[in-house]
Amino acid sequence: MRTISTALLAGSSFFSDPTFWSDFSPARFGPALVPFLAALVCTAIVVLPARWLAFRLGAVAEPGDRRIHREPTARLGGLAMYLGFGLSAALFSTNPSTLGLLLSAAVITTLMVFDDLRGVRPLLKLLFQIGASLVAIVGFGISIQYIGLPGGHPVSLAPAVAIPLTLLWFVGLQNTVNLIDGVDGLAAGVVAIVAATLLLAAINRGEPDIVILAGALIGACVGFLFFNWHPARVFMGDSGSNFLGFSLAALSVLSVAKGAIVLALVVPVAALAIPIVDTAWAIVRRRLRGKPIAAPDTEHLHHRLLDFGLSPRETALVFYFGTAIFAAVGLAIYGHKKVLLGAILLMLLGIVIIMLRRFRRTSRG
Repeated sequence: MRTISTALLAGSSFFSDPTFWSDFSPARFGPALVPFLAALVCTAIVVLPARWLAFRLGAVAEPGDRRIHREPTARLGGLAMYLGFGLSAALFSTNPSTLGLLLSAAVITTLMVFDDLRGVRPLLKLLFQIGASLVAIVGFGISIQYIGLPGGHPVSLAPAVAIPLTLLWFVGLQNTVNLIDGVDGLAAGVVAIVAATLLLAAINRGEPDIVILAGALIGACVGFLFFNWHPARVFMGDSGSNFLGFSLAALSVLSVAKGAIVLALVVPVAALAIPIVDTAWAIVRRRLRGKPIAAPDTEHLHHRLLDFGLSPRETALVFYFGTAIFAAVGLAIYGHKKVLLGAILLMLLGIVIIMLRRFRRTSRG
């Protein structure tokens, strides 16, 4: 208790420092506000029609497909998120690559709707991911073209290196987000936090076009969370998880292209450290057991947290706080070193909230 009290007192004096809030003044977030609100409102409006359409077309998750829902649940929430993000980005983005991002994101979202409707083989899903990624990389030039060497000297990458590297990044993030989409509110909340991390990094580097796109993506996630928080009324489906992973990959690559340093990828990698490690371990675990990499199981971290006794909401909160902590580490690279203490306070706050919830539940039982 003394340690917690000391940390809280230190945080209190720290946050009272005016220099801390200079990094988070409302003026710096101004370019993201309207795109955020537009995406949020549009997504929230479109979710219910998308839910109706899912039931009409049969894109429904029956009880038993997941461990935490008891009623048939629509899958096509990803369409609402894409439309919310797309409308906001089209209206407010100043980045010349925005059209390419939206068109290529439309490709992966549409292709994965077929998976939500009828289900497709893992190999075909991988081909969908590769195809849509190549549309962005080759068709619209959204690729990692430079590596930053010590001293600030960028080195141009040959297409034979740049294309496979960027393709790996796009496909990797799509599968990472897809694999954590197993608990109500988990994937959308985590992506919103990672997008906020990209937004802060873009503010620090003076990239208003990335700030606008990140704000729109956060708004789409938050608008969807109104309907996806446990108990969820709609799931994002593979169309939604792949759209979110694809969009995160594209935003980070566009930010890298702006700064001409591959080190900028450290920010989203750090923020996604928990799901990335979970995904990597899932691949190793399945190979050691002689199972296909794409074979589903119930041993992901969110499943283990549910088995531990956490509720779906508590499980989502654990991921949120963990993502925020690792995101703070990534942001520290770009000058936001002060958020590290804030991350510690977030961790303590998260632990207190979860323990209180479990205590109340145990007491009532």
